[in-house]
Amino acid sequence: MIKRIRALLERKQLDSEHKKKIKAVSKLVGLPACRPALYLKALRHRSLVAEKNMAATESYEQLEFLGDAVLDLVVSEIIYEMYPDAGEGKLTQLRSRLVKGEMLAHIARNIQLMDYIELGERVKNQGVEQSESVLADAFEALVGAVFQDHGFNACRDFVVKLYKDNVDFDELITLSDNYKSILLEVAQAKKMPAPIYRIVKETGPGHEKIFDVEVRVNNNVMGTGSGKNKKKAEQAAARSALNILRNM
Repeated sequence: MIKRIRALLERKQLDSEHKKKIKAVSKLVGLPACRPALYLKALRHRSLVAEKNMAATESYEQLEFLGDAVLDLVVSEIIYEMYPDAGEGKLTQLRSRLVKGEMLAHIARNIQLMDYIELGERVKNQGVEQSESVLADAFEALVGAVFQDHGFNACRDFVVKLYKDNVDFDELITLSDNYKSILLEVAQAKKMPAPIYRIVKETGPGHEKIFDVEVRVNNNVMGTGSGKNKKKAEQAAARSALNILRNM
């Protein structure tokens, strides 16, 4: 009852354009917008906040922070149930691919989320709402809004449906193992900076050189590797580092 009263009061304060937007977003989410202001905030770019002299917290950034955490949990649950025989390292790698900006922007484009992002006048018609970072951020904010409005279970159902409708899990699981790429994904999943590779030694004649490479993550040497060229040595070092980083 309280939710309905709040929704009615909030809707009365909206202009016709915002009422239309809330109706469309509610249809997109598949749930009633009990707290319309949450969804408007989730789709409000910082450029509009600055233009309207609104509080900085009125852009989508707070809800983006919340949605990021919710997505990590829901996606972890999805892949945990889909791949019961996968090890922790493979699950971490999969989650990292599923919550990175490129994937979130892909889902956002598929559901036409760019049509609902509200921008300031000075950045309109510049393609800001089409950028990967803005789409990914707005998608996370929308997830945060659904979580705040309807709680975890409804939000989980919303996220699960989106991923199952828009992600080819079979293709994702069979991607070739590029150890440098996997190491980067695992490091990012653990909130660490990107790995840094350095040649520490070169041996052998010019036509048969052997390169020794070390890889540092968070300023610590995590792995070393050797190869007949820099690329192979870096892959070997990354593979070595993965064995350590996955157990941290």
